[in-house]
Amino acid sequence: MISIRHLHKTFTNPDGSRITVLKDVNCEIERGEVISIIGPSGTGKSTLLRAINMLEPPTGGEIWVDGENILAKGYPLDKLRQKMGMVFQSFNLFEHLTVLENIIYAPVRLRHIPEEEARKEAMELLSKVGLAQKADVYPSALSGGQKQRVAIARSLAMHPEVILFDEPTSALDPTMVGEVLSVIRQLAKDGLTMLIVTHEMRFARDVSTRVFFMNEGILYEDGTPGQIFEHPVHSATKAFVNRIQKLVFDIDSKDYDYLGIQTAVKRFCIKYNLGAKEDVISEVAEEMLFTHLKDIRPLTFRLTHAALSGETALDFMVEGATASPLPQGPAMDGIRAKAQQVLEEPTTRGFRVKVLV
Repeated sequence: MISIRHLHKTFTNPDGSRITVLKDVNCEIERGEVISIIGPSGTGKSTLLRAINMLEPPTGGEIWVDGENILAKGYPLDKLRQKMGMVFQSFNLFEHLTVLENIIYAPVRLRHIPEEEARKEAMELLSKVGLAQKADVYPSALSGGQKQRVAIARSLAMHPEVILFDEPTSALDPTMVGEVLSVIRQLAKDGLTMLIVTHEMRFARDVSTRVFFMNEGILYEDGTPGQIFEHPVHSATKAFVNRIQKLVFDIDSKDYDYLGIQTAVKRFCIKYNLGAKEDVISEVAEEMLFTHLKDIRPLTFRLTHAALSGETALDFMVEGATASPLPQGPAMDGIRAKAQQVLEEPTTRGFRVKVLV
């Protein structure tokens, strides 16, 4: 369906310097495939999508769509854009139009569909994304997750052959990410061709038929989710998919900045979409630091999250200790009720308490 050959994209900065963000990208995309594009920030993932849709015309190479080179002189871009829908990070809904009006705008004006027919189909699409009851409200009355679902319905209204998703959950509150991902999962089951730039590793593994790993503007690795996430070829791929995000605090006195810790933990939860766990993380941290470990200094508190496995843990390291610092008996029942597991283990540095949430 789409063939990309030797694709390059170079930007020229205001000072005249040049930066190449896509370097000889080659791939073939078949109809019905769901391809997640992963990799570190700034490696050309979004630029690749925008190049495919000609929002960022490439500086070299070829892009063939249904047997036609869309970079050829005179190729009608309106024809391309009727084949390709795009869902952005920032919704881009018309604020002065209702939800229903947003969805029928393009079909009526560009495809010349009768308005009554467009309205009927729009209501079916809104039902598909779970928002039929919001048809007559304005975007300002919607949550971020609801706006993104409307944006998906609006794209589907043009009957695209492929939809490009550019980090569709990155602008959302963590509590709203799941509702958007569930809609994309359903589209995948329906057989729609999709390219998805995402930082949601578990989602990419579960929903994709193929995964592209991009690094430094290069398509480093292309394979099935099983290959990319379980048996990556390149060391850069392995390091990326197995990465563990962490937040570390060294507490060496009773007069430490707990409010600063709270703020940092909240930001960590937002950044890595841990909204569903945020309350438990805060409650466990507070009880451990203010009750069970309040007299133990120095103490290292570390919050970690593994993107692929989804495992989130609070580690409390007591330097030089040879036994668990935790009280015995029912005193720990509150923590154990909140946690999936509490591990107490000696290490070469001392003794560690690990609370999995």
